[in-house]
Amino acid sequence: MTDPTDNGKGGWLDRLKRGLGRSSAKLTGGITDLFTKRTLDDAALEDLEDLLITADLGVATAARLVGSLAAKRFDQAVSPEEVRGAFADEIAAILAPVARCFAIDAARKPHVVLVCGVNGSGKTTTIGKLAKQFRDQGRSVVLAAGDTFRAAAIEQLQVWGERAGCPVVAGATGADAASLAYDALARAQAEGADVLMIDTAGRLQNKAHLMAELQKIVRVLGKLDDTAPHDCLLVMDATVGQNAHSQVEAFRSMVGVTGLIVTKLDGTAKGGVVVALAETFGLPVYAVGVGEGIDDLRPFEARTFARSLMGLAA
Repeated sequence: MTDPTDNGKGGWLDRLKRGLGRSSAKLTGGITDLFTKRTLDDAALEDLEDLLITADLGVATAARLVGSLAAKRFDQAVSPEEVRGAFADEIAAILAPVARCFAIDAARKPHVVLVCGVNGSGKTTTIGKLAKQFRDQGRSVVLAAGDTFRAAAIEQLQVWGERAGCPVVAGATGADAASLAYDALARAQAEGADVLMIDTAGRLQNKAHLMAELQKIVRVLGKLDDTAPHDCLLVMDATVGQNAHSQVEAFRSMVGVTGLIVTKLDGTAKGGVVVALAETFGLPVYAVGVGEGIDDLRPFEARTFARSLMGLAA
């Protein structure tokens, strides 16, 4: 993946700050309203905790942030800038353990990546963007259109495959997803591909059926490589806010999720949910997306995200 600290004209930092604009405006505006000529007393702390919860940082995270600030500055006058700076540092500390770069194991031929998420989360687009990044690194990539229930998903992945220069293994709409995944892995092994990325269906409203399908895919992949899949990435749409927690729980119950990718941060005031997910689950956050462009999915960087969320220069 490209360096997330690239801040040339129109660079990643600028896009991240703009993408988090709605989330940071909610937080910074609320903090400014609360701490204009006000002492950090019990009432202020309660109001501040409520603000953080409504900004989707979650109850546990809100309590941690407010508790840390109170321990240092209780009963003192504090400025909005001081509060934002303190919160940015604390949020960065929460995010640092989960901010990891997604790495392909060159010893695996191929490194199999199962990608899951609900419909509309940006799953197929994310696969296409990651495939393009892997191709730019000189890796060979095979894509599998395992969301066989939606013709649009198959077609969309084929378009991304053309853009990235990757072959796409696809079947007819309604085909057996596990069989398709098996065929894709056999092809990727035969061609000595570096990476196989498998799209999957995301019908959480029929959890039992989805669970059975995902587990079947994992079993079938194991017939060709008993260590596959080597990663299972869950693509999350940030606009769902606290509903993201139930999605993580549901998919973790179906398959061993190894990391998260958070998309659509530019379309929401709920960007704080990334912090809440880190605090609750501790799963790696490999990348975040702030737009539809092919370069708008980048590695997750804790300090940059935390300061952008608080409206501060990174």
